[in-house]
Amino acid sequence: MTVICFRSYLLAFALLLAGCASLPGGADPTSDAPEHRVAVSGGFTPAASYEEALRMWRGAEEINAWIGAKFEYDLQRAMRLSETQRGQSGSLPIHAPQAFFDEPAGICVDLSRFGVETLRAIAPESKPSYVMIEFAPMAIAGNTLRLHWLVSFQRDGRYYFFADSKRPGFIAGPYESVAEFIAEYARYRGRDIVVHRQLESYQRRMRTMATRQVRTESQQVTPQMNEHNK
Repeated sequence: MTVICFRSYLLAFALLLAGCASLPGGADPTSDAPEHRVAVSGGFTPAASYEEALRMWRGAEEINAWIGAKFEYDLQRAMRLSETQRGQSGSLPIHAPQAFFDEPAGICVDLSRFGVETLRAIAPESKPSYVMIEFAPMAIAGNTLRLHWLVSFQRDGRYYFFADSKRPGFIAGPYESVAEFIAEYARYRGRDIVVHRQLESYQRRMRTMATRQVRTESQQVTPQMNEHNK
């Protein structure tokens, strides 16, 4: 039994080293689409369904390896979930983990929801949470993009980060604090980070940003209407 446990520990440690590294070189600041993909060979146990995955997977390394092998970025969905389009037509539902497992395509918030909820189900002791990053706003094809989401978890009092649409299959860490990671991540992304937060849920923050966009557009329209009415 001792030998089996020791071998399991060595396997977990090897997977962690395979997925964790210093951040790759500079990224394209205009997109959340994958820049670097880390394939962790043999890093997850294949499962026929999400329910089976929850029974078989043991931790963040297996989720991360599955993401590296399966995730596809959906640019059209990114535009539809931008602040601009959410403010005009309302938000789309974020993919539930079951649906994402069946069809692993989406954007950062879909991926982070899968990472958080799956890790909470199989390894809640790692304290997974959402990391919401608000960049200085950028307009792409007329759509305002500001928020980015990924997942943090803890091990031995230190922080790790994964389920990042920019780097599927990559675990960043360890870090002594979230702020240490954020400073490095801003340099990697080449964008100013206005604020960041660890959150239990993605829902409230996304509603807040959509409301802010609607109010901003309303404030921009009102003076024009007043001028027209003079």
